[in-house]
Amino acid sequence: MDINQTKSFKPTLGLLDATMIVAGSMIGSGIFIVTAEIARSVGGAGWVTAMWVLAGVVTLIAALSYGELSGMFPKAGGQYVYLREAYNPFIAFLFGWTQFGVIQTGTIAAVAVAFAKFTAYLIPSFSEKNILLDLGSFQISSAQIVAIISIILLTYINTRGVKHGKVIQTVFTMAKLLSLFGLIIFGLLMGANREIWEANWQDPWNHFSLEMVNGAVVTKALSGLAFFGAVAVSMKGSLFSSDAWNNVTFIAAEIKNPAKNIGRSLFLGTLIVTIIYVSCNLMYLAVLPLHDIAFAANDRVGVAAAEKIFGNIGSFIIAVMIMISTFGCNNGLILSGARIYYTMAEDKLFFKRAGELNKNSVPAYGLWIQCAWASLLCLTGRYNDLLALVIFGVLIFYVLTILGIFILRSKRPDIERPYKAIGYPVLPLVYVLVALSLAALLLIFETSYTLPGLGIILLGIPLYFIAMRNKGKAA
Repeated sequence: MDINQTKSFKPTLGLLDATMIVAGSMIGSGIFIVTAEIARSVGGAGWVTAMWVLAGVVTLIAALSYGELSGMFPKAGGQYVYLREAYNPFIAFLFGWTQFGVIQTGTIAAVAVAFAKFTAYLIPSFSEKNILLDLGSFQISSAQIVAIISIILLTYINTRGVKHGKVIQTVFTMAKLLSLFGLIIFGLLMGANREIWEANWQDPWNHFSLEMVNGAVVTKALSGLAFFGAVAVSMKGSLFSSDAWNNVTFIAAEIKNPAKNIGRSLFLGTLIVTIIYVSCNLMYLAVLPLHDIAFAANDRVGVAAAEKIFGNIGSFIIAVMIMISTFGCNNGLILSGARIYYTMAEDKLFFKRAGELNKNSVPAYGLWIQCAWASLLCLTGRYNDLLALVIFGVLIFYVLTILGIFILRSKRPDIERPYKAIGYPVLPLVYVLVALSLAALLLIFETSYTLPGLGIILLGIPLYFIAMRNKGKAA
């Protein structure tokens, strides 16, 4: 008997665990960093806040829409299964391939790099500036090595069984939720300055970008397509910071009562994170002048705010917070990702061994190949580069998945739906239009990053036909 046939996923995760995976996978380092780029791109405090509100709203719409799909197909692989059922194995494979090639692994790499950057606050020898190998155009820093070690450690823990990953996820997510709420409250009570708040909101909806020229802040008026381009660049950051909420769908087979609990966890997790993100940015605007937000050292807005609130010790407080946040975030990403490759392998569209469960009922081989590729990506780019590479593919497949709701209502009208997409058909269509508009603008204004991302998706086309040929030979 095939050893894999004697094993199956164990449904050991309750609603709290699932909600912690949603919230924990979403909150990484973005909330502490990307507001700087947003402030430089769109200028006014109103637009800065709007970028986070809009990201939260579209994420909530998408999450509520996915509730319908998760209730229909509560199986391991989640979004991969939804695309296979709505379209065909080809579209599902392109998603799975892109998740492996850039989305899941690229996000893991970006979060690990952020973890390493802030670890250097406590241990300076772990800095990006500490170059261990210099081959001219290619360098390896100690920060990259720390990032890779953190990925390997979390991968090993998750091969020991979902219960181990569950404990890390719940503990670290609770810690970062409490610390973020604490930062917001202390910021508003101890660090808020009325004069700064009023100055930031004096002209909140002006269309201008900010640049630093010879040590002076220069404003540049935005109009027409340039303004929409600035919005797209800003949304890239806020959406990436709100992403990975869909990871809970990948582990459906390990969740108790998945038909109901996945939808509930998607709503609760995304709502909690949206409230935290918007509140945190309002706190930044109450504590720091807009130009200090826009030109925070290395974009570390969280550090700048914490130093205003707590003094010199603030940078260490925020560094520890981000280390906790990113470590917990990557645990959720690593835990979830291998379940996609497991389902692809069952369809004979991925490495055969990725479809096997080890003695702890987890797809260990899939976890290790994910680990290897994410570690390589740590050596190839910086945080913002990886971010831009990831978000384009994310938007394309979210759009396809939500359009799948319309297709499945026509194609499979009789299948049980414990949940139905809120506001159907209007809200799902709103998401599709917003996401497609952002993807198009990113193709125009962030070409150097989005074209490689598109290239990785298209590379999946020949790979699919190779996989199908091998599948035919095996049969």
